[in-house]
Amino acid sequence: MKKLMITLSVVLMCIANGFSQDAEGCKDHPLFNRMPNYTIRECSANFGITDLVMTDGNSKTIEGYKTMVTYDFNTESGKQAYSFYQVVKNYENALVKYGVKRIYLASQYATLFCKSGNKSVWLGIDAASDVAESYTLTIVEIEEMKQDIQASDILDALNKDGFIALDILFETGKYVIQKESLPIIDQIYAMLNSDASLQISIEGHTDNVGDAASNKTLSSNRAKSVMDALIAKGIDKKRLTFIGWGQEKPVADNRTPEGKAKNRRVEIVKK
Repeated sequence: MKKLMITLSVVLMCIANGFSQDAEGCKDHPLFNRMPNYTIRECSANFGITDLVMTDGNSKTIEGYKTMVTYDFNTESGKQAYSFYQVVKNYENALVKYGVKRIYLASQYATLFCKSGNKSVWLGIDAASDVAESYTLTIVEIEEMKQDIQASDILDALNKDGFIALDILFETGKYVIQKESLPIIDQIYAMLNSDASLQISIEGHTDNVGDAASNKTLSSNRAKSVMDALIAKGIDKKRLTFIGWGQEKPVADNRTPEGKAKNRRVEIVKK
């Protein structure tokens, strides 16, 4: 009899909850709580790339640690599903303390951006219609690199080890140096300017995302961008060479996000 009562209690609890529960192993992202009366249908988390819509309506490829969570409205809750705009405003309000910026908004898609600690956070919100009976969050987190290396540090490494790996940042799939990394270029220039006899090879490396041939071309173009930036500052071209190795010389495990980050590098090699 006691066993029967327990079973009936479990059944009644399931009915009360409308049989709604999150997919196994899924939970909300720490920065983003769900809307009321929604459950998680599916989720995933891994290092990767995603295309997000920017201010001009064109897509931009963002690379970082990507979390995707899809929510479904519980139709048995007796409530009405929220409009897509209400969903977007909810997340904007939740991110005010992080300086949220609305990058793009349409009837079924939005892109938001904010900074949390030392991370840049991109948020894509996508719904099947302007009534969000289901919606998907795509969260891309990019940890910002410290760019406080000095010319003396670079020179010490070259004299000791013959090379140094630098975190020079480029846009995903491109070879334009991001402004955050321009101070590193300044320090390489200062080092070269202090010793007119020093010659270096600038060598680009990638992780294993994409095909090998494209990665080799990309790494070569990135190394050349660094060389061109130094020449533009006044360093004699005869003192510089460049080469791209692509994914041929990894220094860490490409199966982990941390390993991929270490493999995406520019090395300065003493000649």
